[in-house]
Amino acid sequence: MSDNSVKVEVNGVEFDARPGEMLIAVTDRAGIYVPRFCYHEKLSVAANCRMCLVDVANVPKPLPACATPVTNGMKVATRSQKAIGAQKATMEFLLINHPLDCPICDQAGECELQDLAMGYGRDVARFTEGKRSLVDKDIGPLISTDMTRCILCTRCVRFGQEIAGIQELGTIGRGERTQIATFVGSTVDHELSGNVIDLCPVGALNNKPYRFSARAWEMQSMPTIAPHDCVGSNLSAHVLLGRVKRVVPRVNEEINETWLSDRDRFSYAGIYAPDRLQQPMIREAAGWRTAGWEEALQLTASKLAAAVCADGGAGLGAWVAPSATLEEGYLLQRLLRHLGSENIDHRLRRRDFRLEERDPLYPSLGVSLAEIESADAILVIGSNLRREAPILAHRVRKAAVRGAAVMFVNPSAYQYLHPLAGYLETGADLVSGVRRVVTSADAEAAAIAAQLKAATSAGKRAVIILGQIAGRHPRFADLRQLAGELAHLSGAELGYLSEGANSAGLALAGVLPHRAPGGAASKGGGRNVAQMLEQPPRALVLLGCEPEHDCSDGERAVHALQAAEFVVALTPYMSEALKAHADVVLPVGTFAETAGTFVNAEGRWQGFNGVASPIGESRPAWKVLRVLGNLLQLPDCDYDSAEAICAEVRALVSEATPHNVVLASSIPPAPTSAEIPLAALDVPMYQIDAILRRTPALQLTREARAAAGDGTGQSGLETV
Repeated sequence: MSDNSVKVEVNGVEFDARPGEMLIAVTDRAGIYVPRFCYHEKLSVAANCRMCLVDVANVPKPLPACATPVTNGMKVATRSQKAIGAQKATMEFLLINHPLDCPICDQAGECELQDLAMGYGRDVARFTEGKRSLVDKDIGPLISTDMTRCILCTRCVRFGQEIAGIQELGTIGRGERTQIATFVGSTVDHELSGNVIDLCPVGALNNKPYRFSARAWEMQSMPTIAPHDCVGSNLSAHVLLGRVKRVVPRVNEEINETWLSDRDRFSYAGIYAPDRLQQPMIREAAGWRTAGWEEALQLTASKLAAAVCADGGAGLGAWVAPSATLEEGYLLQRLLRHLGSENIDHRLRRRDFRLEERDPLYPSLGVSLAEIESADAILVIGSNLRREAPILAHRVRKAAVRGAAVMFVNPSAYQYLHPLAGYLETGADLVSGVRRVVTSADAEAAAIAAQLKAATSAGKRAVIILGQIAGRHPRFADLRQLAGELAHLSGAELGYLSEGANSAGLALAGVLPHRAPGGAASKGGGRNVAQMLEQPPRALVLLGCEPEHDCSDGERAVHALQAAEFVVALTPYMSEALKAHADVVLPVGTFAETAGTFVNAEGRWQGFNGVASPIGESRPAWKVLRVLGNLLQLPDCDYDSAEAICAEVRALVSEATPHNVVLASSIPPAPTSAEIPLAALDVPMYQIDAILRRTPALQLTREARAAAGDGTGQSGLETV
């Protein structure tokens, strides 16, 4: 035994344990199961349920394993007559008020209470009095309640206090009348609120959109990756007869731990929106008509070739959604460059392209997601972080609660649920605000710079993150230069919070006008999306995007569609702008119906397979592009799998780091442009992509309703 370990005997076998460690952690590590309801490894110990009672030598009464710290020489029995008897007695008490309605409960088949009742329950109840009954409460569009089933484990309460940082649920009443409730008239829709569904060990809190639609044993659990932000949370899609019925987190401690944001959890409903395309469609003089794949692809190939014949490479352009897969982006850029065009871009919401040649190889956080929470100083510039990347915001909150200095420089005062070491609200002039920090122009700004320097001087980690508001800012080049100077002066690491699920992957795949795959310089002459908005090409290819919503200027994007002579959209949905201005629409699969790869903000490549059946005649976009390439004589385009395309991109990408800090000797002046409302820079979290915009439950949340009122749900009156 050393000072760092003690010896504990469990069921006659000796184990090493850390001094003060709870007994249940030792048994879990040893693979010895102890029943529990209230204990969860990510939450504090409550010892409410008493189901984990065990027999400790020389102690007259059984002790709860979750709240009993180990001591050297402790001897424990988890399967003795005394321990089993205590556990069975606890189960009997828990079932006194339970409605025993398993046949109609959504939790049936995966209910912890149901499972343990089989092992520790009685076949006949001795309690003959009337059971307690509670009125179910409407706590919002995401979570349904059956509070009569609640066993008061308080996992949901502790999650709000300790993980989310906001107590939306709590206990009211005393004794038998104790119940879980919200504040009067409040709903539960924090951006991580759906995690209480997974935490609930009974059927008291359920997934409201999924309710009564399937049984756990009927569905297949299939792994996939979240498509809505650059974190790349790991998911399990539960699929019945080829249709996604619900989504739950897949444990990955390096990325999303055991949690999931609400938009990743509930957005599956948007896959099956009413305007989902079933067949290829072609516009004619009389309107839209359905067509076969061969006809639609032949027409598309001939029109793209004609545009190139008329105007050369300048006559063809492509806009790619930042959540398109690496394989889709790579094939589309190969196709355009084969036709002589470099006009391809995925940075649809970016406004400032000055010094784009100094962009990093791909937009990276500069550190891993897990390292964020171990940083000692974090400065976030231009970001509504909880909306842009909820899981990253959770990591930042963990750092703040641990004692890290977390600071923000933002145009507006956004709500954060953790201690702040500094918050500089700049108003419309975000650039001047960051410059104040770089130059330590005043006490408030100097304090922020000093805390970054103090962390690095002590040999600790400091991180500066440029958020999506900064990335969409009309003076992004200035912000990046200033952030780079601050990183250089303080010794901090600089990172970017990029758009969509795969901005990093698309940059590596060459979906840029100035760079080929792997970061090599392109042949030149390509136009970025802002230039294509200014001078629309003759023919335009849209991959997964809805220009009226996904571009920095939706009105100008629609005008560009009008000006183009031919527009083909590879899309799952028929949006209003496409209906009005596209010439061919090709139905492609969503993330759930295709194989592909996303590269997240830390540079992690995550491949996934399709988990659901295609809708109608839709096809994976990489297969559509492969056939289109063959029709246009693109060489070496006979890929037989998404993995083969990914391997080809891998071979082109070096192991070089992204070099996030690249300072320029001078910056060209920003172009004069119309004033941009701050609301346009802060895109609502449930409006960022086509799937989310079509998810009914998310559009009923408080967040979405507030956004529908003024664009952000927060102050957006100033302009930049």
